[in-house]
This record gives sequence, C-alpha cells and structure tokens, in this order.
Amino acid sequence: MVQHSAPLALLAHPYDRLRPLEPRTTAIRALRLHAGSAVVWCMGAATEPGLGRVIKSRPGGLALLVILPPDADLMASSGLSMELHQLRPQGILPFHSTPSASELSQVLRRPPGDLAGEVTDYLRWRGLGIDRDTIHLIRRILDLSAELRSISSVSRGMYVSRRALGRRLTTRGLPVPSHWLQMGRLLRVAARLQNSDATVSSVAFEHGYPDGFSLSNQMERLIGHRPSEVRLRLGWEWLVESWLRREAESGRLTCCTVLSDNDEAQPVAMSRPSRAPRRRGSSSQGSHA
Repeated sequence: MVQHSAPLALLAHPYDRLRPLEPRTTAIRALRLHAGSAVVWCMGAATEPGLGRVIKSRPGGLALLVILPPDADLMASSGLSMELHQLRPQGILPFHSTPSASELSQVLRRPPGDLAGEVTDYLRWRGLGIDRDTIHLIRRILDLSAELRSISSVSRGMYVSRRALGRRLTTRGLPVPSHWLQMGRLLRVAARLQNSDATVSSVAFEHGYPDGFSLSNQMERLIGHRPSEVRLRLGWEWLVESWLRREAESGRLTCCTVLSDNDEAQPVAMSRPSRAPRRRGSSSQGSHA
C-alpha cells in the first residue's frame, strides 16, 4: 500500500504490491522496457512541485494511473486538471487513502474505450509527427480491425485503393497498412486475454485466426511477445511500444522521432539495440502493404 508520504509507486507484475518510487526523473527513466507496468501517482493535499514534469519524462510503454486528492477543489485551483490531460493517464481514480494493487491492476487491464483514438493519442504523445489526414487514415484502419481481416477489405471500406493507402503511409516513413491492421487486431486479442479465462485457441478463433498457433506466431513476429506473456503483463501501451520498436528496428518506421530515455528526442530505433540480422534467404511474412 502507498501512503501520501510516497506519492509515486510502481505497479508491476505480478501485481501483488505497490513499490514506492523516488520522485526523480532518473528513477522514472530507469523503468524503460518494464513490460506491463504503470506509475501510480497518489495526489495528496500537498502535491510536490515539479512532480508532473518528472512523470512526463516516463519512458514509452509505461502507463500512468492517477489517484485524485481528497479535496476536489485542489484540482481546479492549482491547474492540475490541465496537467493531468497532458500526462495521458490510462486511469483516474477517486481518492483512497490506501489504494490496493489488485484494484489498480483491474484498471490497468481494462480495454480502451476507443482503441483507435487512444492509440493515435499515444503516437502523438510519443512524438510521432504525423499529419492530421494520416492520423485519420490510421484511426480508420484501427477501427476497421475490429471486423476486417485483410488490407484489401480495409481499402474497400475506406474507398481507397490498396496501393494508394500503402503509398500514403510508407512515403511518410510509417509501417505498411497491413501491420497497422494486424496490430489493431492483436490489441483486441490482448484485451480479451487479459480480461477472461478463455484459452488462447478460443480467443484466436473469436478474432479470426485459424488456431492458437497462428495467433501466437503473428503476435511474436509483430510485437515480440507470446500470448502467455501478454495475458500476464497487463495493459496495452507497452504492446504498442514494443511494436513501434520492432517496426523501427526492421526499417519500417524511419521518419519519426519519439521521446527517448534521455533529454533529447532520438529515432525510436535507437532506443534498443537492434536484433541480429536474419539469415540469408529468410523472409518477413506479412510485410507487404
């Protein structure tokens, strides 16, 4: 449990306790690649100055959960409402003097209400300078991923040719449309895995995959994690971050920069060492538009 004397805490797998965090930028940035974790901000009556700036420096993939102060008037008088909006919390909870890890983990595993909107908001927060029209295309692909399985079907649903859709994204240094589609599908799979006891095979079938083996291979190839790990490590921001890093490492995300783990913006590909090159003759399945 976290008292107000420790305003920041880490909620991490196996989600059995909250670990106090030092309210320093270096401590927050040290949590990079901490899959399925969240910073918990307990906003007491005396909010420490500059704490929002420390939280803003958190690395990509690390979610934020906020517990409001006991005095609601504090939010209005101190301008904290605007600051919270800029910090992109995944969940905002009413005041509780002794928040529990189990209750907070339920918030962390909760599926996004508007998956497409929240994912594109995340992309902007990470520093991807995408123009408004392209953001609209990405949102549309993610929306259609709830029902459609192929980029040809998506193109028809968007009244644009498959070639034109692919060119619109790749000429801007963004991943091909099929990868946005599959990422959207996998985020929906992850939400189902984290919020039910259904088997991987049944979840795969529900979401249009022929079997659990195909789903597992697709997830590992695009995100770098298997369904068993995705089920245990809660939330969705770390999955998007893992996908962005993989796309950058393979050269499919080239033009955009994101907030790095130091003070300067760097290409996302520089955030993690590249994987070993593939053997000659190997192929990257599903990398076409």
